[in-house]
Amino acid sequence: MTKPRLKIVEKPTVNDIARVAGVSLATVDRVLNERPGVRGVTIKKVHQAIEDLGYIRDTAAANLARKRVYNLLFILPDTRNEFIQNLQDQIAEQSSKLVNERTRLFTTTAAPFDPQDIVTQLDALDPGEIDGVAVFGPETPSVRDAIKRARDKGIAVVALVSDLPSSERDHFVGIDNVSAGRTAAELIGRFTRNKGKVLVITGSRLARDHLERRQGFDLVMAEQFPHLDVVASVEGRDDPDLIYRLLPEVFSAYPDLCGIYSSAAGNAGLIQFMNERRPSKDLVVVAHELTPMSRAALQNGTFDALISQDTGHLVRSAVRILRATADKVPFNATQERIRIDIYLKENIPPH
Repeated sequence: MTKPRLKIVEKPTVNDIARVAGVSLATVDRVLNERPGVRGVTIKKVHQAIEDLGYIRDTAAANLARKRVYNLLFILPDTRNEFIQNLQDQIAEQSSKLVNERTRLFTTTAAPFDPQDIVTQLDALDPGEIDGVAVFGPETPSVRDAIKRARDKGIAVVALVSDLPSSERDHFVGIDNVSAGRTAAELIGRFTRNKGKVLVITGSRLARDHLERRQGFDLVMAEQFPHLDVVASVEGRDDPDLIYRLLPEVFSAYPDLCGIYSSAAGNAGLIQFMNERRPSKDLVVVAHELTPMSRAALQNGTFDALISQDTGHLVRSAVRILRATADKVPFNATQERIRIDIYLKENIPPH
């Protein structure tokens, strides 16, 4: 039996571009590398040939030839919560692994929920030193304008964890926070045994991820669990001490509290209160992010479920997207989709 012959599809080359466009190889090189000295009509011919041929540039080889190094910055909130620490650890780990890929990662911090601090840092970026920046911060008009100024300078910008206006940033790296809130509502609604009140602990009304989670949470509660009454959010600003001080008043005001959704990063204060006051054993608590502290709370029954996102995937995805955006090449959107993980006591992954 004759074996079928494999059809080998040759990828188009720069020689093909030059031939189709009717220009020299040197001209194609100038256009690809955005060097001056080429007429506009010629640039259009080259780009048309690239589109017609379906040419995809080997950016790794091109960057190696010109000794290109990517300098990428992460701006993170200056807090002591474990989720931020996990992000910092992953950035440090990836930084050591990416040396051979000519990529350098840097981190800086901004005061939590302080838009002006982020604006100052974005405006200070030098496009000669930084190729891309991942921003984890609040959504305000001033931050939006600072992102636009950074992009106008040629710096790629992604929103990390909490989205920013899609018209300003290049891409978003994080879970679908509306879906995360809907998931939390589904868990609390199904786990809760009695009628009563449900509390949402949020971080800040400036944080889009927190607002989106509350939006998704409220939608599912109203649609599927009308017997549960969602009360006004407690704004803890990701401050464990503040949340710990606020909770006694909440339980006093709502003695029939039967569920808590901790949608932000104040888990330490909530856990301390739960361990000391020991409220009703029927109280259902759903929180965010798998960290050493929340893992222990899930194992000992303080938390009933955790909604989480892989910090390693967040960092790796941000790096890949920033490099692709800086090079103006496509990326695999499916690979960069951050999934929503749901953890119960029975399926906690090993350390």
